[in-house]
Amino acid sequence: MLLLNQTEMTPASFILNGIPGLEDMHIWISFPFCSMYAVAVVGNCGLLYLISFEDSLHRSMYYFLAMLSFTDLVMCTASIPKTLCIFWFYLKEISFHDCLAQMFFIHTFTVMESGVLMLMALDRYVAICYPLHYSTILTNPVIAKAGLATFLRAVVLILPLIFIIKQLPYCRGNIIHHTYCDQLSVAKVSCGNIKVNVVYGLMIALLIGGFDILCITISYTMILRAVVSLSSADARQKAFSTCTAHICAIVFSYSPAFFCFFLNRFGSHVIPPSCLIIVANIYLLLPPTMNPVVYGVKTKEIRDCVIRLLSGSMDNQSHSV
Repeated sequence: MLLLNQTEMTPASFILNGIPGLEDMHIWISFPFCSMYAVAVVGNCGLLYLISFEDSLHRSMYYFLAMLSFTDLVMCTASIPKTLCIFWFYLKEISFHDCLAQMFFIHTFTVMESGVLMLMALDRYVAICYPLHYSTILTNPVIAKAGLATFLRAVVLILPLIFIIKQLPYCRGNIIHHTYCDQLSVAKVSCGNIKVNVVYGLMIALLIGGFDILCITISYTMILRAVVSLSSADARQKAFSTCTAHICAIVFSYSPAFFCFFLNRFGSHVIPPSCLIIVANIYLLLPPTMNPVVYGVKTKEIRDCVIRLLSGSMDNQSHSV
């Protein structure tokens, strides 16, 4: 009987309502979203291609960058195509299990991105503080194990959250006021007790965010001490320049994450829901869009590979003509 009641209170599908209050603006909001997503896909696929086929990029720093690019691609692709379908074609329906799958991928790879940024900070720490042992410490097996551990950490933490969401009774309708299946937005549709969802989600954010940021802070504190002790100004500048792109990636990732986190917890009664939803989408779009641009501009090896690739393509076209 309990199983029957649970089944009856589980909707076959949800309706993603987009951005409430801005329905007339959906088509205009879609243009920047679509542009950023296109840049994210092209940029991150380009980075993955370069790192795969350029021998000069077969180093730990670029393997971690490939992990970040893959994570960014999955994170934004799990949400933005469905958002654009809502804006352009009014395809608002999503099945219950597809909603859970979307939620799993978004939250898992959001947690994984934080872990990869931490690994990249540790990579910079080893490269600057132990340059002579860099290649022996960060070997390919170590990099693979670190990436796998980061992924498994995210999966183990997010799966219970998905299970809790699945067990909730949904008797307040099936309309979700969001552009994608965020766990808190889905939980609010339930008529059950969602205190566990709120507490567990808060615990994940604080534990993962706190641990990763602590590791990043310690790494850069040690890096700063090592760089300041260098006698040559050129050496100090070169050491700092290797960290610039990573620091930008940290800012682009954690700034909207903290903004979104605090707005949802403490500003939801003051700030309009439309603003919260737009910030949540920017949170998933900004890092995938900006990371390949920053690394392409700030990293000399990647710039050289792109120039060599483009010049080779132009030479081939001129020969064919």
